[in-house]
Amino acid sequence: MTPNAAHTQADARVRFEWGRAGATLIRRGEIAVVVDVLSFSTAVSVAADRGITVLPYPWARADAAEYALRHDAQPAVHRDDAGPDRITLAPGSLRRAEGVRRVVLPSPNGATISFSLHSAGAQVVAGCLRNAAAVGRWAATRGVGILVVAAGERWPDDTLRPAVEDLWGAGAVIDAVAEALPDGGGAAASAGAPGVCSPEARVARAAFLEARAAADDAGWPALLADLASGRELVAAGHGEDVRIAAEVGGSDVVPLLAGALAEGHGFTPADPAPLTRTVDGHARDPHVGSGERGGIRRATPS
Repeated sequence: MTPNAAHTQADARVRFEWGRAGATLIRRGEIAVVVDVLSFSTAVSVAADRGITVLPYPWARADAAEYALRHDAQPAVHRDDAGPDRITLAPGSLRRAEGVRRVVLPSPNGATISFSLHSAGAQVVAGCLRNAAAVGRWAATRGVGILVVAAGERWPDDTLRPAVEDLWGAGAVIDAVAEALPDGGGAAASAGAPGVCSPEARVARAAFLEARAAADDAGWPALLADLASGRELVAAGHGEDVRIAAEVGGSDVVPLLAGALAEGHGFTPADPAPLTRTVDGHARDPHVGSGERGGIRRATPS
């Protein structure tokens, strides 16, 4: 279904949307920042810090283990099946992993959205509170449009449940982008500079700035633990997930899902080729549209 043109925020360089449906607004070659704070994007950021490649995979597919075997990766298991040597969506499992180079990590929100965005030709980055500053600075230097997607969670009927932690994470990325852009930083973006941040992106940014002020007193772990998603994880015995997600600014690594998907191929690590410049001075990723198989890899901020 074609979205109403008024819903696309098309006149802004930095846009903000929610969930799987919002991700369909991506335009080929743009940067898509997928924000799933609890816990896919946080898990990816921890993995990237340790040099572990993450292969996102749609949650509803039953062949994740076969996919992992085919691509020489360890399949993640459900948190309830976790053991000492098993990888799950829990960021702590990736932090403690030994001898692991590649992981297939399905999730109903962040991984599924990342997979679909990559298939649509986007440059996909995993953003969270841990790496938002680095992701935003990196995205601002690319010279292309940026769609920040708050993954959200799911209600029992599989409809989108907006998640405040993802709103904050998206706002943190948008704040870093705006601060890094000479035409959109600081007060100009907050005041609504046309063509920089859409009104929706500015609202997400404002939500993050308000949360950051509150965190000065309460602390990020307490703020996240008090949200619906945080309470759910703490009650299930996964409070560590919340604490790791609250490591705001704890990572300067930008996890990039590089390379275009060719039919019949999966995600593998892309060559760390540098960005090249077009004649108008904009940055271009040589892997986009190349037909290479890609994987989430480290992209250092520039």
